[in-house]
Amino acid sequence: MSSLPRKLLSGVAVVAAAVALGACGDSHTKVTTGTYAGESGANAPYLDVGPLVYEVQLSRELNPTNEEDAAYLQGLGAAESKLEPGQEWFMVSVQVYNNGDQARRATETMTISDTQGNTYAPIVPGSVNAYAYRGGIVAPKSQLPPPDTTANSGPTQGSLLLYKIKVQSLDNRPLELKITNPEDLAESASAELDV
Repeated sequence: MSSLPRKLLSGVAVVAAAVALGACGDSHTKVTTGTYAGESGANAPYLDVGPLVYEVQLSRELNPTNEEDAAYLQGLGAAESKLEPGQEWFMVSVQVYNNGDQARRATETMTISDTQGNTYAPIVPGSVNAYAYRGGIVAPKSQLPPPDTTANSGPTQGSLLLYKIKVQSLDNRPLELKITNPEDLAESASAELDV
């Protein structure tokens, strides 16, 4: 075989390999569902909601008599901190990333639902709670919680969402976190939570 056909076949093989590899992973694919699969962010889903990316770090039940968990419940009023019979505290820790060049608003709407249709909205504690997720503006090339904050350097490494849920909902798993885009309420993403 002459060198010209060999070079032509080599060139075709290189182009075919490039096309095949390019199809394997599109970094611009929008991810709107995920399954939480680990502690401390290991294999946590990164969910695209509008122009921001939300990462579920951790989810679990809270024990108000535990020293660490009690810190997560600071800043709640008397009525807010009271659990009704059959209720318990549940937390979700999240990080929010703005990889773009413009400031963007992070959602305040993150609900949890179980398989029976029970839906829970977060309870936002007062400003003394350094772990609480509050949404707000995320600067370009930045994140919530910001680096070097209590929430970012704390045990959960994220901002904390607090929920009062029925104990029965733990039997109606999986629990699902739904994140709604504040700039387009018709757009949302969801992640299955580890309990």
